[in-house]
Amino acid sequence: MKILIEKISTEKFEVSVSSHQLTKHLVTIKDETYFKLTKRLLGREELIEHSFKFLLERESSSSILSEFELSKISNFFPEFDKFIEKLISDKNFSKN
Repeated sequence: MKILIEKISTEKFEVSVSSHQLTKHLVTIKDETYFKLTKRLLGREELIEHSFKFLLERESSSSILSEFELSKISNFFPEFDKFIEKLISDKNFSKN
């Protein structure tokens, strides 16, 4: 499975997921969401990549909404914020 991320603007990205079929998704990351989730410790593209890996562990790419704001993931998967928090914590720990 391959995840390609194309930056459209500071807050908008087109994500293409190729597996059995190609799906495209328009993802918005508002500044508020970005800062809340990452404290700027991950880049936006990296956040999207990990977010899609998280989603793809739980559903097929064709089940992922074609357009959404990243904070909406928590509406469907309440554990999402903790997943990102742990990812950042693990990443920072491995740097030390």
